[in-house]
Amino acid sequence: QAVSDRSDGKWSLSSLTFPHHMVRTVFLEQLYRGFTLLKGEKYHND
Repeated sequence: QAVSDRSDGKWSLSSLTFPHHMVRTVFLEQLYRGFTLLKGEKYHND
């Protein structure tokens, strides 16, 4: 039985296939961006 069949859900960042370390980096960057914006800080140094 495939792992995807046994899972409760799936996440998709893209239709492309990425290595695990790249997905981790993209995910952490998005978390950082989200929390930075929620705190009212600017994400970019303009």
